[in-house]
Amino acid sequence: MMQCIPREADGWAPTDSPRVGQRLLLTPAQWRELAAQWPDALPAGLLLDNDADLQSLDLPLGRFATIALRFPKWTDGRAYSQARLLRRRLRWQGELRADGDVVVDMALQLARTGFDVARLRPGQDPAVASRALGFFQGLLPGSFYQGDVREPRPLFLRSRAA
Repeated sequence: MMQCIPREADGWAPTDSPRVGQRLLLTPAQWRELAAQWPDALPAGLLLDNDADLQSLDLPLGRFATIALRFPKWTDGRAYSQARLLRRRLRWQGELRADGDVVVDMALQLARTGFDVARLRPGQDPAVASRALGFFQGLLPGSFYQGDVREPRPLFLRSRAA
């Protein structure tokens, strides 16, 4: 189940000055600058704007422990498409985080498109987001809605395969 956390409780942080360090979210440009000196044992995080073309990034996505996709406004849903692309087409299995203007009302769509963590904007209650997600758990076999990243088959195909 997806975690909803307040911004101040998040252990991963973006950095303005590229440096090697614990739990840093780096932009693609910062990663390219630091990749050669980044220790293999030190987890790295990637921070992507929602207009980044994931298929032309030319980055070793498997090297990152987490990828954070930015939502500049809660009404801008391009990061949902990026999440689906990462999960389905690029088959990325690591932790996927929603960052930026993330509100409680986005929780279900974030979960359906493959996010593991929603870093909520200030003033949003993680307990409310978790409760909202709980309303949809267990409604269908496997607790996934039709078209979810984790279960893309429609319900009628799932019942036959069981």
